[in-house]
Amino acid sequence: MATQTVRINERDHAALAELSKMMGKSMTATLSDAISALKRQQLLKQTNEAYAALKDDPEAWREEQQERALWVATLGDGLENS
Repeated sequence: MATQTVRINERDHAALAELSKMMGKSMTATLSDAISALKRQQLLKQTNEAYAALKDDPEAWREEQQERALWVATLGDGLENS
């Protein structure tokens, strides 16, 4: 795998080294885990914001609720055990 160099300040480097030691991982693996966690956090934030905007539109929210009801109805069709 190709690598790149990223500059970070001394405080963040020390924190990364400490986290890596605590986790028993390399600094590269720890940084990769941190990036993945931040990406998940951002996705959840954007999803929450999108649902908040949807709820602010009564017609769109009603349509969403109707669609959810249709999907919930499929749970009782017995096909999940096929």
